[in-house]
Amino acid sequence: MKRPHDLQAGDQLSLLLPYQARWIADTSKVKVAEKSRRIGLTWTEACDRALSAATGGPDGMDGWYIGYNKDMALEFIETAAEWARGFNKAAGGLEEIAIADESRDILAYRIRFASGHKIVALSSRPSNLRGKQGCAVIDEAAFHDDLGGLLKAALAFTMWGGLVRVISTHNGAASPFNELVGDIRAGRLPYSLHRVTFDDALAEGLYKKICRRLGQTWSREAEDQWRREIFSFYADNAGEELMCIPRASSGVFLSALQIEARMRAGIPIVRWSAADEFSTRSDDARRSETDAWCEENLAPILAALDPGCETCFGEDFGRSGDLTVIWCLQVAHDLTRRTVLVVELRNLPFRQQEQILFYVADRMPKLRAGAMDARGNGQYLAETAAYRYGARIAQVMLSENWYREHMPRYKAAFEDGTIELPRDADILSDHRALVLDGGIAKIGEVRARGSDGMPRHGDSAIAAALAYAASRAEPYEIAYTPAPRARSGIFFAAGAW
Repeated sequence: MKRPHDLQAGDQLSLLLPYQARWIADTSKVKVAEKSRRIGLTWTEACDRALSAATGGPDGMDGWYIGYNKDMALEFIETAAEWARGFNKAAGGLEEIAIADESRDILAYRIRFASGHKIVALSSRPSNLRGKQGCAVIDEAAFHDDLGGLLKAALAFTMWGGLVRVISTHNGAASPFNELVGDIRAGRLPYSLHRVTFDDALAEGLYKKICRRLGQTWSREAEDQWRREIFSFYADNAGEELMCIPRASSGVFLSALQIEARMRAGIPIVRWSAADEFSTRSDDARRSETDAWCEENLAPILAALDPGCETCFGEDFGRSGDLTVIWCLQVAHDLTRRTVLVVELRNLPFRQQEQILFYVADRMPKLRAGAMDARGNGQYLAETAAYRYGARIAQVMLSENWYREHMPRYKAAFEDGTIELPRDADILSDHRALVLDGGIAKIGEVRARGSDGMPRHGDSAIAAALAYAASRAEPYEIAYTPAPRARSGIFFAAGAW
């Protein structure tokens, strides 16, 4: 049997909003959704299970739904049945239909399809999944007593072509579900992750869809008022229930013990704090002095780098108040990210910062990638570096989304022992400045005093995180391109960021 949506069920699937359509379009073996309440993602999964169960042959499969109470199970089965009825109607006069006899084939906790497949609601005991095959759906996963056991049993489905779908709002920062999400973001688990907040759903038409269903006229004022009412209803729980922010998700991001365990003695840190009068000198004088400083302080370190290891760098920009930090890593043969040089610059003109950055990057063996802070005035330096080094340079607009995606991976490197930092009090202080704010790691508001008595604001921690992100960029292939008159060219293919 063909899938109903391959026939005439387009009207049914057109009901889906973009985030719902993306969920169905994602065919990953295991996919996880952290979501807001009442945005219709379980309703969407019921659609996909009905489509799959209605499909005959090897392309279809059974669906096994696990909610944490009986009401959820009944609601899912009834929702899947409504989708199946819609597919029957959409199929019209076609010979094969989704459900042959509704009175016989739709029961409280089971739907049997004409294809021979079924959708069944189970209780949340992990043993209920043993010996079964198809697609396991674990709904509101954060509220199950034994999520680990359920996942262990469900993942066995994938060995024979089955699927696992995990859907939930959050239930605290320490919940197994939040740990699962963190492990996916850190790259420890190769699962697909979807995140849909209440505002994401609104932006993609949730309230407009509600208005159409209720026969009401949509307006921006009405939507804004409805949003205020919803947030008022959830009150202090709105962050967790609507915006995918687990409760009690504040505090330090990395403990001092975690940071110090990855610190190594002997990694060079080179610092230059320029006097105010330095910027008043002529261009030639500043350039000459900077060249001499680089030759004295940087050249010996760069010359000693392992020529067989790929290198990368991260840069956090500052001009007078904050530091500019250039953090250089080499990817060792065992894939440990070893810091080989940290350069801290304070109060240096833009041109001299560019001069020093280029001096360092030009001499880094097998330069793989760089990630640079492109906010504000930092955009100039990042853009200039991209002109010089091409697509290897990521111009990063540091944002909540960037922190959400990359900082869990950076933390995982500390937990897994795959990163090495200089043993230095200021760098320890900068990393301790990373705090969890609404479940996202970022630099806190408090500024610290460095060993030189000058203020610091976590600058080296951000540079290090950018360098680590650069180290995870796809390698750049170098291709030989013949040219006329026996000349050749080299180009770098664009990598994925």
